[in-house]
Amino acid sequence: MNALVTVFRELTGLFVDDGSLALSILAVVVFAGVLAILMPEFPLAAGAILLFGCLRVLLANVTRAAQR
Repeated sequence: MNALVTVFRELTGLFVDDGSLALSILAVVVFAGVLAILMPEFPLAAGAILLFGCLRVLLANVTRAAQR
């Protein structure tokens, strides 16, 4: 059972290296999706939220990692 847990953690680590980065990107995607549903006449707004939101999250994560 312990080996199974270790394998699961290693497999999860392949896809999610930094949990805060993954959760932040997920929040940006959900926000852009809600915006796209609520305001379908402005599809570029959702695209801009995705682009600039993901870039902002990435920049914040890189900055935080550089300070360590």
